[in-house]
Amino acid sequence: MQSDRLLLRGRLLTFKSEPQTPDDTAAFDYVEDGALLIEDGIIFRRGTYCDVVAEAGCADIVDHRPNLLTAGFIDTHIHFPQVQIVASWGAQLLDWLNSYTFPEETRFADEDHAAAMACRFFDLLTNHGTTTAVAYCSVHKASAEAYFEEAEQRNMRMIGGKVLMDRNAPDGLKDTPQSGYDDTRDLIAKWHGRGRASYAITPRFAITSTPAQMEMAGALVAEHPDCFVQTHLSENRNEIAYTLELYPEARDYLDVYQSYGLLSEKMLLGHSIHLEPREIDALSETGARPVFCPTSNLFLGSGLFDDAGLKARGITNAIATDIGAGTSYSMLQTLNEGYKILQLQDQKLHPFRAFHWITRGNAVALGMEDRIGTLDEGTEADIVVLNARATEAMALRMERAETLAEELFVLQMLGDDRSIDEVYVAGKAQKGNAPVVIGQATGCRVSVGRERDLVLS
Repeated sequence: MQSDRLLLRGRLLTFKSEPQTPDDTAAFDYVEDGALLIEDGIIFRRGTYCDVVAEAGCADIVDHRPNLLTAGFIDTHIHFPQVQIVASWGAQLLDWLNSYTFPEETRFADEDHAAAMACRFFDLLTNHGTTTAVAYCSVHKASAEAYFEEAEQRNMRMIGGKVLMDRNAPDGLKDTPQSGYDDTRDLIAKWHGRGRASYAITPRFAITSTPAQMEMAGALVAEHPDCFVQTHLSENRNEIAYTLELYPEARDYLDVYQSYGLLSEKMLLGHSIHLEPREIDALSETGARPVFCPTSNLFLGSGLFDDAGLKARGITNAIATDIGAGTSYSMLQTLNEGYKILQLQDQKLHPFRAFHWITRGNAVALGMEDRIGTLDEGTEADIVVLNARATEAMALRMERAETLAEELFVLQMLGDDRSIDEVYVAGKAQKGNAPVVIGQATGCRVSVGRERDLVLS
């Protein structure tokens, strides 16, 4: 009979703040031979293996040495109904939406299809190390139901919402201001705050919502201030021009959302590339969060996200995959492409800041750093086990790596789902890659070798 306690042994990395320089070691804790004691899905103790094992009792022990344990990855912008159109050849944003996205999303009116896709979607998330995501469902209430039901079965901390869109879309993808309001209100009542679920009020973007629907969205936000809000902003210059045609009274694109009372620290604004000075001022003043989607921005040729410029104004930037215009479910590959976009602007994404961004950094953007994004005691036990030698190319590079920063950079640039040895969601293993030894460890000595030649005791 297995214990209800679990002890994970390995190298631990968790962040306390955002590293400001490549040498900012005060921003994180690293333990070479560490352990996490998990009870009821919560990290009960964290520290050296010798210290933590003394409290483990008859805990099941999983030894992940020499791999690295970090908080599970957080994806702050992803489209659940686009799982089967990733890597669809096309033009830029508006053409891509009309050619691929909208026809695909009509299929999610079918409850069975939505449920089947939800199962496969969540498998892909956890296989790539993502334990929390903020997702757009389709306009159909059934798609959001399928999304939250699957998340609940897996006990994952997930955020999502059905999109609101009542114009500039096929008939099968349009709601009305009233039906969108009613469906969203019902979904909030059922799912928001239930288990580990949170709801995001989701006007898709200004082009697909009439002023009447935007007014309804503003009413929902006023009635449910603890819900998240998500939409798209300034991804593409043609999109911006069309938005201003549809809302001629708006000062700029962001003003469409601002004038209906949508902006706050709970709002996530996907892309936010081509911003006017007034929009940047408004983001700074309201605390709304831009979301950097590097693989999508490159795939659609949308533009370069100005991370440093926004941060200089005190704005908190999140980072995300944006599946399915994004080309990988992997937050590691997202960092890879993000690094290159920032390089083109003479901005740097060093590995400590990169791994902070996809863990605690995105948790801060969500206001959830007290629950997810770290390995702190008392937080939820969402954990990823990283193997920097997962491929031949990575192993060859790691023969010359001498520091933690070098190892992280190998993962940042070369890593993907093959680098994810195991994932824990609320303390439950998702991939089943690690052997479990039941009982209490009898010693504390460990030697971590370059080629995984461990001395376990």
